[in-house]
Amino acid sequence: QVHLVESGGGLVQPGGSLRVSCAASGSIFSINVMGWYRQAPGKQREFVAWITAGGSTNYADSVRGRFTISRDTAENTVYLQMNSLKPEDTAVYYCNARTGYGDAWGQGTLVTISS
Repeated sequence: QVHLVESGGGLVQPGGSLRVSCAASGSIFSINVMGWYRQAPGKQREFVAWITAGGSTNYADSVRGRFTISRDTAENTVYLQMNSLKPEDTAVYYCNARTGYGDAWGQGTLVTISS
């Protein structure tokens, strides 16, 4: 019903910045909250950030102050601006959309922080 496509992943040096994007299509009016999760190699998927239709945001403690989630409603796109990146930020980043019927997930985009 809701289709999500992430983009913008890549290789970044420690201390660098990167912005990943999530484009939503389908029944976009059913989306109440959108967010980002990540899964590092050999670890459980974890919450990163979310944003509501009204613009309220929340962040995991590990990224607060370094990452910023934002949205462009005209383009049906959510962004995650990542600054001061650390090697431990290396993960596949997944976009999530919460609706009244359940969660939709994107395919993920790989972010690698390495010198």
